[in-house]
Amino acid sequence: MGSLKELLDSLPQVGRLTWIGLSPRSRGEIQPVEEAQLEPGTGLQGDHHSASGRGKRQVTLIQSEHLDVIARLLGREDCAPELLRRNLVVTGINLHALKKRRFRLGTAVLEGTGDCDPCSRIEENLGAGGFNAARGHSGINAIVHEGGTIRLGDEVELLPGGTT
Repeated sequence: MGSLKELLDSLPQVGRLTWIGLSPRSRGEIQPVEEAQLEPGTGLQGDHHSASGRGKRQVTLIQSEHLDVIARLLGREDCAPELLRRNLVVTGINLHALKKRRFRLGTAVLEGTGDCDPCSRIEENLGAGGFNAARGHSGINAIVHEGGTIRLGDEVELLPGGTT
């Protein structure tokens, strides 16, 4: 068994991008797309967060596995990613292991900046209990260090020495 640092720096799982959503304006409808352009320092081209240059929340990510948890907590069959207002859905990798780490998504390089906590809009979208169902399951925020085109099916992986 390694030291805590060694454990944090080792993430053998490789995830996959399964959904991309853009919202051209604040509180606007989320538009699913098959590919998008990530811009360094701003985020996803065509998303309102990119236009605002919102510091540490240029891109939002959530695990598809957590969508299932949220749905179960609400007694639902499923939970559509649009309802949680996140940009990217990934599967097969623990997003919390990417906080304060650099990771590759397709050809782009991002850095996890922290939790993407739920807001009152989640309760509005999911109904009573939605906010609390999403607590601890609503993903992470990230910034873009190196831009590139991302596509459904792209790999998500921790970069070696990706500690920030």
